[in-house]
Amino acid sequence: MPARSAIPIVRFLFLACCLLLGYFLGFTGMRDLGPWSGALLGGGFGLLVVGADLLLKDLTIRSFGSGTFGLMTGVFCAWLLTRVPWAQSLLPPQWGNADDYDRVITLVIYLALGYLGIVLALRSNRQEFSLIIPYVRFRNEGVIQQPLLLDTNILIDGRIPGICATGFLGGTLLIPRFVLDELHGLSDSHDPIRRDRGRRGLECLEQLKRTPALSVTIHDDYQPQEKQVDTKLIQLAKALDARLLTNDSNLGRVAQLQSLAVLNLNQLAQAMRPNLNIGDEIELTLTKEGKDDHQAVAYLPDGTMIVVNHARDRIGSTALATVSSSLQTSAGRLIFADLKAPRPPADAPARRRS
Repeated sequence: MPARSAIPIVRFLFLACCLLLGYFLGFTGMRDLGPWSGALLGGGFGLLVVGADLLLKDLTIRSFGSGTFGLMTGVFCAWLLTRVPWAQSLLPPQWGNADDYDRVITLVIYLALGYLGIVLALRSNRQEFSLIIPYVRFRNEGVIQQPLLLDTNILIDGRIPGICATGFLGGTLLIPRFVLDELHGLSDSHDPIRRDRGRRGLECLEQLKRTPALSVTIHDDYQPQEKQVDTKLIQLAKALDARLLTNDSNLGRVAQLQSLAVLNLNQLAQAMRPNLNIGDEIELTLTKEGKDDHQAVAYLPDGTMIVVNHARDRIGSTALATVSSSLQTSAGRLIFADLKAPRPPADAPARRRS
């Protein structure tokens, strides 16, 4: 059962416990309450707590921990201000008396500093927390500690298992439940193209689970209030403080505008393309004829096309070529090269002139 689906059950059990506890306290005659009055009081208390839970439904455990830390800091400052002798000397003399007025002033100080501590802690980021607790900075700012949140397209792409197997990516991979459901729906589609895409995504997920250095987790966060998968991914990445791994450029731009860390596989492939300059020598496998009669065509591993002059008779073989020029087209980069003459063996006799 998904975690979010169990929340109504937990709320019902909590309300039942509050009713039974109130009924028991009233039955024992505590504070002269009757059984049903105690049950009503317990039920009201339970509804108050559940109402607070509904108001704080967007509060995460991380925000709760930050707020608790801020509350403790504010209460500690209030204790210093109202209890420590040197701090009491900063207050007006009449505040040292133990009358009701002074108790109210003390309560106001605790409430004000506690509130300020919570608000300031929720506004603070990890860098500001690290000034107080260096270990928090080490754990949270380390990129390797941030989980990777995968979208549907990156699983259908099929390249991520090979990249993870090389060790360039590791740690924890999070697969949202709605992404898994989308892959399952694609694999059951009547359209053969969509069915193949869905099955390829599921096979990719199985390969990731078999990689020893990875921890693959299915996250049961459905977010039924959202309809768009991209919006769900961005909100989940925010809640989990995770990096988003995708090859969707539009999703990556929207996530970066919301200050999320994005790893785009297409940008990685673009950055890994070899940077060939004029005069560089490269070994190529000539695969087909070029546009002109003397040209042959070869391809780099990333798909970049290289046109080699005076190499048509070498099609089907491997040849050494020298880059002569390059041209940027709408379809990508086009490189021109000249076939490099083979070097004569060192022990070959010098050719005599007639």
